[in-house]
Amino acid sequence: MKKKDEGEIMNISVLGCGRWGTFLAWYVNNVGHNVMLWGREDSKNFAGLIETRKNDYLQLPDEIELSSSLEKAISFAEMIIISISAQELRSFANQLSRINELQGKTFILCMKGLEANSGKRLSQVFGEEVGKNINTAVWVGPGHVQDFMNNIPNCMVIGSEHTEVTKKIVQELNSDLIRFYYGQDLIGNEIGAAAKNVMGIAAGMLDGLNYSSLKGSLMARGTREISRLVRAMGGNDVTVYGLSHLGDFEATLFSVHSHNRKFGQVLVEGESYGKLAEGVATVEALRELSIQYDVQLPICNALYEIIFENKNAKETLKDLFLRPVKFEFE
Repeated sequence: MKKKDEGEIMNISVLGCGRWGTFLAWYVNNVGHNVMLWGREDSKNFAGLIETRKNDYLQLPDEIELSSSLEKAISFAEMIIISISAQELRSFANQLSRINELQGKTFILCMKGLEANSGKRLSQVFGEEVGKNINTAVWVGPGHVQDFMNNIPNCMVIGSEHTEVTKKIVQELNSDLIRFYYGQDLIGNEIGAAAKNVMGIAAGMLDGLNYSSLKGSLMARGTREISRLVRAMGGNDVTVYGLSHLGDFEATLFSVHSHNRKFGQVLVEGESYGKLAEGVATVEALRELSIQYDVQLPICNALYEIIFENKNAKETLKDLFLRPVKFEFE
């Protein structure tokens, strides 16, 4: 991957030291910036990085500074990337709001989800806690750490409410490993990115039931379903057909690395899954949004019934995909 040969060298902090956050610190350092990686003092991931500077996926370069001080990480950086569980964002943002040095900094939310109980987008949640005058962007789209570390490139999206903020982030973080596109629709990008995890769970269920051939139908109908919701919410329904949603299906509906696909598969196989699958909480959020905006989301609703109401997965999914004849586009 090319090191930075134009533009400025920036101080950038990454908050969150899980699989994705640790990769982001590695990546941002690799494109030529000064990087601090923050983790909670009691985090097993952080303790492992302090001891060995590596995890199951990568080795951190010596020049990346590790810190458990949130104040230090904020003070250090001009850009701050956040990569934590989506459901922890509100409490974490509230914690950040008590730090006095937020003004003038740019925060990039590099996670995919919606607040489960409200259906709110993560940029909304963040803005409610830290204030509206903070530059906030989202980083979404396809990509797995395992693939990137094998030098397999991909395309992703940066989006915000301010074009100059979007362009600045892309200019500083673009490389031949990750090619960024400018996001033009924050609503569509955030809803699409979160909802693709839900479709990943559905794909895993189909795999577990030996109905993998129905994943083509899932891709077509799932994208159409989410596009109706985005339009109802005031976004551009075409955005869902871009990188944030449809473009991320390969990495979510088919990849062996996808936690959401694996969760759906082991669920219908009667096993338990110990890793975080953000799509589970997103199922709850999308059900809430379907009520708020009076939009039918049959795939999301079927998953809600299977996961939270213990409906039979095989019968529910068969009824969903093989229901009475109707026009494909209405």
